[in-house]
Amino acid sequence: MEERLNAPLPAGAAPAELAGGQILAEVRDGVGRVTLNRPAALNALSFAMLEALAALLQRWAFDPRVRVVLLRGAGDKAFCAGGDIRELRERHVRGLDRQGRFFDVEYALDHRIHTYPKPVVAVMDGITMGGGMGLAQGAALRLAGPRTKIAMPETRIGLFPDVGATAFLQRAPGMLPLYLGLTGVAIGGADSLYAGLVDACWAPESLAAIDEELPRVAASADPSRGLADLGRRHAVPHGTGELEALRPAIDRHFGGDSVAGILASLAQEARPEFAAWAAKTLALLEERSPTLLCVAFEQLRRGRTLALADCFRLELNLMHGCFAQGDWVEGIRALIVDKDNRPRWNPASVGEVTDAAVAAFFAPRWPAHEHPLRHL
Repeated sequence: MEERLNAPLPAGAAPAELAGGQILAEVRDGVGRVTLNRPAALNALSFAMLEALAALLQRWAFDPRVRVVLLRGAGDKAFCAGGDIRELRERHVRGLDRQGRFFDVEYALDHRIHTYPKPVVAVMDGITMGGGMGLAQGAALRLAGPRTKIAMPETRIGLFPDVGATAFLQRAPGMLPLYLGLTGVAIGGADSLYAGLVDACWAPESLAAIDEELPRVAASADPSRGLADLGRRHAVPHGTGELEALRPAIDRHFGGDSVAGILASLAQEARPEFAAWAAKTLALLEERSPTLLCVAFEQLRRGRTLALADCFRLELNLMHGCFAQGDWVEGIRALIVDKDNRPRWNPASVGEVTDAAVAAFFAPRWPAHEHPLRHL
C-alpha cells in the first residue's frame, strides 16, 4: 500500500484502491475525490483506512493538481458511522494496540482536515457519527441531505465524545454541547444546521450534481469563496427543528453544575410541553456509563476555552484513561459484540462516581514535550 500511496494518482484515471479497497481516490478536474468504501459496514473507519487517508491528504496538500478535496461515503446509507469499534476492541483485548496508535492516527488526521491548506467538502448525507464526524467537522463545506443522521453516541458504549468534539460541539448554542455530547442523540439536517454542525442542507438532486459543480469551483481564483457561494446557492429552506423548540428545556436542565444535578433537574420537569422529552432523556442518560458521563461533562466544560490542538491532546489523554478504566470494553461487548444490551458499568450509578475517579482521566499521561500529538 505504501508504494501505491507514494505514486501519483493519474488525473482522469479509474479511482485508485487504497487500504485494500476500503478507500477509493482519484484526481480529476482539479478535485481530489475520496470515497470511504465499506458500505456494508456503513463506511466505518478501520485502522488501515485512517493510515491511508492521512498519507493521501499529506500528499495532496502539495499536489498542484488538487485545488479542492471531496469526502463522501459509498452506498446510500452512510457517510461514515464512526470508527470500526469491533476492530478497536479486538486490537485492545489482544494486546495489539494498548498504546492507542489507532487514536494517535485518527486525531492527527482529524486535526489535519481542520487545518488543511485546501478547502474540503464533506457530503454528510446518511449516517454520520463518531469518527465520521471527526472527518467532516473540519471541512470547509459540510453538506447535509434528507437522509442525514448525525450523532456523537460514545457515552452509549462507555467512551466520551472524541475526534475533536471537545471543540466542534461548542459551535452549538446554549447548553446543546452538553446535551448532544452526554446523550448522544441523533439529529437530522435542520437540527444539525441549528447546532452549527453542517453548513447547508441540500436536496438530493443537488448532492447528485456535486461532481459537476466542483470542477468549476476548483478552477476559480478563490476555491474557498467559491465553495461558500456554492453552499448558499443550493441550500434549501428549513423550518424550526426539534432542538430549537427544546432549547428552553435543554438550557434549563443541562445548565447545572454536575451530571447528578442534570438527572435531578430532568426528574422534576412538569411542564406539559417538555415532560415526555425530559422523561425520555432521563431514561437514556441512566443507560449510559456513569463514569463517562461525568468525564464527558467535565471535558465539554473545559473545551469552552481550549484551542483546537489542545482539545485533541486532551481527548487522547482521556482515551488512555478509558483504557485504564475499562467501561468501553464492556460497553462494546454488551451493545455490539454480544448484543445483550446489559452493560455492567463500573460503578453502576452516577452517585458512586467519585471526584478522584474523574480527575484520574484528566491527569497528564505524558510530559508536554512527549505527548504523541505535540506536533499539532
